[in-house]
Amino acid sequence: MKNFYSNINKSKKILDDGKVVAIPTETVYGLAGNAYSDVAVKRIFKLKNRPYKNPLIVHYFSIKNLHKDCKTNKIFDILYNKFCPGPITFVLNKKSNSRISKYVTSNKKTVAVRFPKNKIARTLLSRLSFPLAAPSANISSKLSPTCSKDVKEEFGNKIKFILDGGNCKIGLESTIIDLTGKPSILRPGSITLEKIRKVLKKKVSIRKTSKKIKAPGQLKFHYYPGIPVKMNKKYPEKNQALIGFGKEFKTGKNCFNLSKNGNLKEAANNLYKTMRLIKKRNFKSIAVTKIPSAGIGYAINDRLKKASNRWAQQQSKFLI
Repeated sequence: MKNFYSNINKSKKILDDGKVVAIPTETVYGLAGNAYSDVAVKRIFKLKNRPYKNPLIVHYFSIKNLHKDCKTNKIFDILYNKFCPGPITFVLNKKSNSRISKYVTSNKKTVAVRFPKNKIARTLLSRLSFPLAAPSANISSKLSPTCSKDVKEEFGNKIKFILDGGNCKIGLESTIIDLTGKPSILRPGSITLEKIRKVLKKKVSIRKTSKKIKAPGQLKFHYYPGIPVKMNKKYPEKNQALIGFGKEFKTGKNCFNLSKNGNLKEAANNLYKTMRLIKKRNFKSIAVTKIPSAGIGYAINDRLKKASNRWAQQQSKFLI
């Protein structure tokens, strides 16, 4: 317990100085900095090599803190009371007197916000006088980290401190829902469309394409493990690993099962870990069998599709 609070205090000091630390959340590890500081936020973008057109998510401890920066509505209140703190991000209209850095929002009048459930993240937030801008702690477009070791491998000594919280409970990024108009999901996650519809008792759509980028996860190419990814395959090719799912899929030297019990939550938690492991074992590419799109399976397929899109984009350069 002594180390717990000493690490929290160390992180607080670094953040108060306008620098950046990596923090655990229930979804993935985040690269965190003072959301009110242009200097801190620009450090995040530079470390990640992230395009400034791609806005960040701001993490709050309480709704009282949020009200200083954002306009809320009845739909937000319903979803907040049901799912927060937890793995859901809301896109809201920003107040004109908000102190949130313009770099966080990509100069937009909207801002993506969430209340992480992870105990370490919440303890840290409770001790700060500002919210945290905290995108995933990885180089832009690559796989999100689900443990502190992933962050270390990604950045080496470029990050001042990694607040170690063990393995992330969920292992996939938060659900993002836009509440600035008719409710629409911008990025699927563990809080599924079905769960949200059930709570709101109204139609909620999934926005599959958008010209305006309001939140992370909307770029077409993302979650790239560093080698090509090909979806809906039955057999692996030469030097290729095959990712499968369920009791009938047999694990072998080049076959990796996301969940032998056919549990989609377990599969989601194992997805990034498995893709990283395959890359470390020097396979040249990844093939993935068909994954059910029910529940969180929809989010798994969203990540895989964007990872494979990256490969398709690279291939297209050689076909022109």
